[in-house]
Amino acid sequence: MVRLRFAPSPTGFLHVGGLRTALFCWLYARQQSGKFIFRLEDTDQKRLVEGAETDLIHMLEWAGIELDEGPEIGGDFGPYRQSERLEIYRQHVRKLLDEDHAYPCFCSTERLDNLRDEQRANGETPRYDGLCRRLKKEESAQRVASGETHVVRLKIPEIPETLVLNDLIRGRVSIETSQTEDQVIVKSDGFPTYHLAVVVDDHLMQITHVVRGEEWLPSFPKHLLLYRYFGWDPPEFAHLPLILNPDRTKLSKRQGDVAVEDFRDQGFLAETLVNFISLLGWSPADDRELFTLAELIEEFSFVRVNKSGAVFDREKLNWMNQQYIQNLDQQDLVRRVAPFVAKTVYAEQDMDLLEKAVKILQPRLVTLAETAKRLALFFDEDPQATDPEVLSLLKEESSKLVLAEFIKQLQTIEKLNEENLGSVVKNVQTVTNIKGKNLWMPLRYAITLEAQGPDLKLIVDLFGREKCMRLALNAYEL
Repeated sequence: MVRLRFAPSPTGFLHVGGLRTALFCWLYARQQSGKFIFRLEDTDQKRLVEGAETDLIHMLEWAGIELDEGPEIGGDFGPYRQSERLEIYRQHVRKLLDEDHAYPCFCSTERLDNLRDEQRANGETPRYDGLCRRLKKEESAQRVASGETHVVRLKIPEIPETLVLNDLIRGRVSIETSQTEDQVIVKSDGFPTYHLAVVVDDHLMQITHVVRGEEWLPSFPKHLLLYRYFGWDPPEFAHLPLILNPDRTKLSKRQGDVAVEDFRDQGFLAETLVNFISLLGWSPADDRELFTLAELIEEFSFVRVNKSGAVFDREKLNWMNQQYIQNLDQQDLVRRVAPFVAKTVYAEQDMDLLEKAVKILQPRLVTLAETAKRLALFFDEDPQATDPEVLSLLKEESSKLVLAEFIKQLQTIEKLNEENLGSVVKNVQTVTNIKGKNLWMPLRYAITLEAQGPDLKLIVDLFGREKCMRLALNAYEL
């Protein structure tokens, strides 16, 4: 049975890159009738953020990614928090020490800083010089027994060799062990570093495929050596390409949103974000761009994941979200916009009017959050235009002529709706001799208050004669 894991650190929000890693793991696990495991890598106690674990799980659930094993769910391979597995790591470190694959290092932070500074000054790559590796085992043991502060380092082979990884995405990858220093695998506080814990956990939890970002490629020699020293077969590896900003720099918060919860709070659907994220690096066999989760499970393969970085195209995300919103059932859309409406002054007002407003707005909505921003038009008695483009056009002389005649025409009829709007506007055209966009745009801008507003006929049908006349008068008096 295939077993894949997502193992974030509880140090903050769920990054979209993390969501992609979790998604690809989950898709493959589901496709192969395997298991998807959530493991918490919380050994860096200084960086823990309260509530981060709950938030990480909640955002995965929001995205539709179900967990098979994890801290709260349990399973046959727990505990699933690394901070609860310290005794397991100690046992494995003792094995490495006993078999001379690791050693205690007593070097102070000051000595290591001075060493790196000296190496940089000489044009060398900063790395540990192996001072404590040369200590006799008896001396090391005595110093450890006396309580002297130390870390534990992994021994990299003294005779350089080439380690080879057959990556599911990149094929054959080779790195010389000479490029790797004696890595710290246990910190001075007794907690393991990522490199030790991840290997031990992946083996004991029977992980068959490790999926992670390409930034971890330089670490694979350390991990393969640990597998060798323990006498274990390594799992399959797949190193995903970076997610990039439009300028092809690594995606970062400095250039925009990167937290999954930010996109949720802006009104992006979970289905949209998952679909969009799936296409960052992976490409389907055909040109399709819209996929349900079930379709992604069927189509996904690591063979079709690219090696090169994938650009996070916000415009494409907007387009995709609009497609998904347009295809929602109206009641489903009303339910989804409810949390955004609840934060406005229109919360708990006329539900029937809200449903009608949502129906009219739906074709042009890019995000759910936009609904709340556009409700003033429907609920306020006297909504005002604020768009500079709208205000500019409404102040033009030809717009004044159209609006003045439109108001006169409204005064001659008892009601205004979708059916008779065309004849009213035709009368305005006849009197003013203004046609085309110069005729319709002032009316659209005056009544919808937007340059790219909803369907004018639907708005008129909902508002009726009185409100349309008030809006036209407001526009005329600008």
